Amino acid sequence: MENQAKGEKGEERTQIKSIGRSEFLERLFEGTGYSNAGLQLFDNGESIWTHASSLMLEGIDFDLVYTPLKHLGYKSALSVFGPLYAGGSSPAGLSCNIGLSARFAAEDVVLLWSGIVAAAREHSVKSLSLDLSSSLTGLAIALSAQGELSRKVAAKIPEPAPNSLLCITGNMGAAYMGLHVLEREKVMFNKLSREQAEKYVQPDLSKYKYILSQYLSPEINPKMLEQFAQAELYPSAGVFINRGLARAVMQMCGKCGLGARIFLEKIPIASQTMEMAKEINMDAVTAALNGGDDYKFLFAIPLSEHERFHREFPNMDVIGHLTDRQKTATLVTPQGEEIAVKAL
Repeated sequence: MENQAKGEKGEERTQIKSIGRSEFLERLFEGTGYSNAGLQLFDNGESIWTHASSLMLEGIDFDLVYTPLKHLGYKSALSVFGPLYAGGSSPAGLSCNIGLSARFAAEDVVLLWSGIVAAAREHSVKSLSLDLSSSLTGLAIALSAQGELSRKVAAKIPEPAPNSLLCITGNMGAAYMGLHVLEREKVMFNKLSREQAEKYVQPDLSKYKYILSQYLSPEINPKMLEQFAQAELYPSAGVFINRGLARAVMQMCGKCGLGARIFLEKIPIASQTMEMAKEINMDAVTAALNGGDDYKFLFAIPLSEHERFHREFPNMDVIGHLTDRQKTATLVTPQGEEIAVKAL
């Protein structure tokens, strides 16, 4: 059939051109509760509107050999929601443009889109739009998100100051170690002969479940800002950690115009992360500082709120503090030695 193509397993796959681009876009929105016409987000004088964008490219930001399309769609949406949350804004609108090469069929787009829609719903996004484009180099996902910050809340956000506590919302390096597991399995598979590949049985990776989930399907708590508001405890600054802790600390210093001291022994690293780092002869601290895709947050909290912060947010870790040394970040070892923080 002219309008069908065979997938790797022989199943029929629908060519997008057989449906028509406009008709296909309409179908993708059916049952989602969103309209592709979008919703204009008006400034009523009570809100501050913020913006974040992201471009994810196949072969650079993700590998479809081991990344399910639905997971990728969900994760790509979080990549733009994260910076909004870090700045105290709630996601309100999301615009997506997906670039597709000839090897992608309608079924692939449906899977990718289902992940994006799931993230939009989970994070109470009001407006969602989508466009499709052609690509010569595989899959490309461009996203632009708009966030809303109440002016009343903005007025309560304190100024960053020396000695403000630096806190993170989870352990570091797990996603990077999960990526190493997937890359190792990919290399081993590519070494197989055709006959061996046909008989290939996926190995049991259950012992890596946690670090794999941190890479393939990270999560962001959609209630985080609400919890800050309920506690009446507002971070003075925030950074989304998706390119390693070292880079996030440097971004924090640049944003605040201050320096920072990070205590090595305070950085939380999961046991599975340390075990995988040992397997591949890598320092787990290196993974924590310069890995990526953690999808966690670094917040600055006023020192005066130290006790209340620990009481209200026991799962967040204090890893250091801001200093008056302008834009200079150092890592303090257990021996007291200070090393300049550098992002690779």
